Amino acid sequence: MNRTLLHDAGLVLAKDLRLEWRSRVIVSQVVPFAVLVLVLFAFALDPDRRILTQATPGLFWLAVLFSTLLALQRAFGVEAADGVGDALRLSGLDPAGIFLGKAAGIAVHLLALQAVLLVGVTVFYGSTPAGPVLLVATCLAATAGLAAVGSLYGVLSAGMRVRDTLLPLLMLPVVAPVLIAATEAFAAAYDRASGEGWRWFGLLAVFALLYLAIGIFAFEPLLEES
Repeated sequence: MNRTLLHDAGLVLAKDLRLEWRSRVIVSQVVPFAVLVLVLFAFALDPDRRILTQATPGLFWLAVLFSTLLALQRAFGVEAADGVGDALRLSGLDPAGIFLGKAAGIAVHLLALQAVLLVGVTVFYGSTPAGPVLLVATCLAATAGLAAVGSLYGVLSAGMRVRDTLLPLLMLPVVAPVLIAATEAFAAAYDRASGEGWRWFGLLAVFALLYLAIGIFAFEPLLEES
């Protein structure tokens, strides 16, 4: 990975973070939506607290998935409306650097969101992880996978009229292995079964690296077609 690639990725990351700082989409829309999803789950399963506690890993990643889709639709919709995609194509930046920068920007937003949601499941569900290291590692690997897929399909659907419905249809089948592995690793982290959890984390890391590698090589033609 050369210096130009990292430099271009840093420029795109800085641009996306400045855009979020000005728009406050994550803070004003995505985070409240994610917390509301957790609260609704709690109301739905509250009569049986034991089921709610057991379902914490799956409910957590469902909230992350719904919030990720909302954030991606908003972010790429703004870029499409403002002609940012055209500007990126004409900027002369390395397409792989653009992909890594956008994936890094999405990852920063998702990690901030997950930190809020972890507090939420602790407060609303009374769930406390027994394996915090496995928990953090799972969040990092799953975030890398979700950010990579989100960057690819976000730019692919950005210029389409039906992007609001197309993006979930494209993403959900691809990120299913990431969500399954992340949920199983989380369940192990909460149930003190760290040995099994690290095996799921290994599978999760493989998918994350695979999606990142695909993105690096496939982003240029997708950017040209968007």
